[in-house]
Amino acid sequence: MSSNTTDNYKLWENRYNTPGRTPRAPEPFVVESLPFMQRGKLLDVACGEGRHALYLAAADPQFEVLGLDRSPTAIKTAQKRANLMRLSAQFAVLDLEEEPLPPGPFQTIVVTRYWQEDLCPKLVERLAPGGCLVYESYTLDYLRYGERTCSHLLRSGQLRESFQSLGLIVDFYAEVDRPQTREYSARLRAHAHL
Repeated sequence: MSSNTTDNYKLWENRYNTPGRTPRAPEPFVVESLPFMQRGKLLDVACGEGRHALYLAAADPQFEVLGLDRSPTAIKTAQKRANLMRLSAQFAVLDLEEEPLPPGPFQTIVVTRYWQEDLCPKLVERLAPGGCLVYESYTLDYLRYGERTCSHLLRSGQLRESFQSLGLIVDFYAEVDRPQTREYSARLRAHAHL
């Protein structure tokens, strides 16, 4: 693990260990994309404390939800919430920079607030024929709201270009400025060929 990766890991572990932390609501784009998601096995990548995995498991029991994150604290919290809500969602600790994704195939893959360019082909490989990818992450325009690690930010159009070049059919793409929450992100919904 590089020094920057280690520092980022510590930052998130500290954040997830903050006393009184409450669950965040799912991203509006994930909620809006629910009708387009294919039922079956669903993978939530870099799921944090499981806000999307839990929302989707509660929204439709036809989803078999697996959430992955490298934070043991976040995964413990997510699994505890799933158990309290009596949801069948499962969670596992996985370092996306060091370990392979589960084999799949997955009918739906969700990724939010996480960008790792070399992960893109692996996501496409795990997507079932006709499967749906829902992806939202920050762009370089996010820097207008403060300092961030640039290697985790997308260039304008990069999210769409990355997945189109890997053969996915892009159904929706937008770059969205949200001044009220000081966020600027790219949103993509795409599907694999049947």
